Amino acid sequence: MFSLVYGLFFFLALNGSPLTRGQPDDGKRYICRAVPVTGDASCQVTLLPELTAGGQEEELRNTVMQLRETILLQKETIGKQLGTINELTTKLSLCASSSDDGKYDRGGSWTKDKQNTMGDVPRDPNSTIESLGKTMKGLKDRLESLEQHQMRANSSGTPFPSELRDMLQLRLVDLEKQLLRKVNYLETEKTTLSNATAAYRMKTESTLNALVERISELEKGGGDFKSPEQFKLSLPQRTNYLYGRITKSLPEMYAFTLCMWVKSSASPGIGTPFSYGVPGQANEIVLIEWGNNPIELLINDKVAQLPLAVRDGRWHHICVAWTTRDGQWEAYQDGESVGSGDNLAAWHPIKPGGVIILGQEQDVVGGRFDAGQAFVGELSQVNLWDRVLKPPEIRSMANCTTYLPGNVVSWLASNVEVFGRGAFKRPLEVCQDRLPNA
Repeated sequence: MFSLVYGLFFFLALNGSPLTRGQPDDGKRYICRAVPVTGDASCQVTLLPELTAGGQEEELRNTVMQLRETILLQKETIGKQLGTINELTTKLSLCASSSDDGKYDRGGSWTKDKQNTMGDVPRDPNSTIESLGKTMKGLKDRLESLEQHQMRANSSGTPFPSELRDMLQLRLVDLEKQLLRKVNYLETEKTTLSNATAAYRMKTESTLNALVERISELEKGGGDFKSPEQFKLSLPQRTNYLYGRITKSLPEMYAFTLCMWVKSSASPGIGTPFSYGVPGQANEIVLIEWGNNPIELLINDKVAQLPLAVRDGRWHHICVAWTTRDGQWEAYQDGESVGSGDNLAAWHPIKPGGVIILGQEQDVVGGRFDAGQAFVGELSQVNLWDRVLKPPEIRSMANCTTYLPGNVVSWLASNVEVFGRGAFKRPLEVCQDRLPNA
């Protein structure tokens, strides 16, 4: 490039110099050109157009500018090529430096134990885990070294750095907290196991007591009833462990009629002759008289007071009819309607899948009884229908004309289980002997 510029300036020097001596200035400019030896020396020479001094300077300036732009473009291109060469050289160096650690298979991909050196493929998780393991091991070694250093410092009497001492104290506090949490967990497990053992023991004792009572009943002839429904459940004491249980549950119902024979002289209040509880609602259907309150009917924990009076030690036939439409209810005693009302758990269907208990009020489904609410007396012919019975049907049962078993729950000896020492199933008096005027 410099040779070209030098020649250009040399040419300008020739053109700008005075003419050779002895040659007149004819105002023309000539071009020198090589002529072959065998060529025609008489060929015409092409003359350049006459140029003025100002035109020559302009043309030279344009030529220099073009040459400068060409040099800048070539310099930029060379710079880009140098950058590309450096990048490729770096990548090749990385590949060459990692060739000792990994292998390249014939298919053109890195093997499993080879790290990616080009930055295009994510790292192998195994290598990351291995790196973390090495880091953890290094930290552990440093901690052990610090502990040994502390032991040596304590033995030699030299002061131990406060930062290391604080770090070790924090570690000891953390270990103590972990140990305390473990001890608490073991204590909780022990308590849970103990509670489970106690519950299992109580359940076993209850089952054994039920078997003993059944055996005693059979030995006394209590199971020899005239018919399956001619028996009564006797609950002579106010306790929280004497009760009967119906083995059948209820379907979903939008109406019902509950009838039974009741005999009690307990005071104050006869207690809870009937309770039905479902998950989430222990008071789905409850018939209860406690304290000096009248007999109450609870449906879904809503209360209606019934004008019934059965606390005279005589047999009474009582019925309660209810329908979800407007929550209408009606109470019968000895075959006669004694009261009615509405808005008792209106539009609430009776939920299925619960537990029926005779003689106790349920605080949870099937249990947690309160002796103050226990029934004291005798129950018989507890029947349940999923409809509202007609008054003549109720009257015929109360005056011993007919007996109608419930279509949902019927009073059968096989459907009633007895729990608690002192509770028995006994033969029932004939219906005429149960009438109030007998």
